[in-house]
Amino acid sequence: MVVCAIAAPAAGQQMPDAAQMSGVPLPAGDLPAGAVSVRLVRGDVSNNIAGHPIELHGGPSVLTVTTDTSGRAQFTGLTPGTSVHAVAAVDGQRLESQVFSVPAQGGVKVMLVAPDAATDARAAESAKLATSAPQPGAVTLSGQSQFVVELADDELEVFYLLQIANTLRTPVEAAPLVFDLPPGARGATVLEGSSSLARAEGPRVVVSGPFPPGMTVVQMAYQMPYSGDRVTIAQKMPATLESLSIAAQKAGGMHLTSPQMANHGEMPSDGRTYLVATGPAIRAGDSLTFTVTGLPHRAAWPRITALVAAVVILLVGAWASVSVGGEARAAAARRRKLQERRDRLFADLMRIEQKHRTSVLDDPRDAARRRDLVAELERLYGELDEGLAA
Repeated sequence: MVVCAIAAPAAGQQMPDAAQMSGVPLPAGDLPAGAVSVRLVRGDVSNNIAGHPIELHGGPSVLTVTTDTSGRAQFTGLTPGTSVHAVAAVDGQRLESQVFSVPAQGGVKVMLVAPDAATDARAAESAKLATSAPQPGAVTLSGQSQFVVELADDELEVFYLLQIANTLRTPVEAAPLVFDLPPGARGATVLEGSSSLARAEGPRVVVSGPFPPGMTVVQMAYQMPYSGDRVTIAQKMPATLESLSIAAQKAGGMHLTSPQMANHGEMPSDGRTYLVATGPAIRAGDSLTFTVTGLPHRAAWPRITALVAAVVILLVGAWASVSVGGEARAAAARRRKLQERRDRLFADLMRIEQKHRTSVLDDPRDAARRRDLVAELERLYGELDEGLAA
């Protein structure tokens, strides 16, 4: 909304095409009910035709009023709902408006535009020059250019509403205007309604010539994330900015500061408040720098606490897995040793039993050894059973 509100005055600076407005009825709340005001001009809106009769057709009778010094003829006391249209004859040519109904509230304004040879000749000459070969030259960023900042979730949305001015009557072949966006900016976009000369190339926007006479509109936007209560934006100007104008949506104790601001204040709009600032020209190659402070932001300590807790949990899990794995490996190694000793003792016992079956006389030492082996095997089997239970 603030983009539209700020861009509207800039559009109002351009001279309207009078021929396209001729005969088009427009509602006028500043006129009394049942009133119709007809303005008569020649060629453009600055050339009024005074002292000329205007007729209003469609009522019970044709009404005639002569234009005043401002080229206006006003008809009053008309019956609401009546279909009427304005007529004037200028230099043998009949000018007529569209048919419209008289409203019940407010009035209607109509403009009738008579052709003008001098104006047509100038328009033709301007059109011819506008399509001629580009000439070397330079362009500037008009004083109607605006910089707008709006709040989003943990980021600022920054808009550049630029008007590139070519004051010559012919196209100008100038070096491309390269806007290298501030560090941290992301999502650079050229907005709808911009000139086809502009294109986004990653973290920059490039506007290439040749630049036509008059104004070339370029509107761009990007996002600037922030985590604290302030953010600074520095934009290098590829061409001279004739005057500085910044607007920022205000929230809480937010402030807008810049060493280049000559005037600043606040402006309410549709239930919101905007910080507005203006300043002098900025030369090509210099940077526009401004800082937004007091930004609403989320506290960082919950995220830090959660991160620390996650790291601690991971470390404890790693330590536990290493400890349990080490104990398991140690238990497996001890079991293997017990099994190897069991196998050796069992082999000794089998040799003694084999000797006993083949010998006529028993060796007392073999009997004692057999008792020892059986006792040792019973102990080993007990240890192996305990290990399995664990």
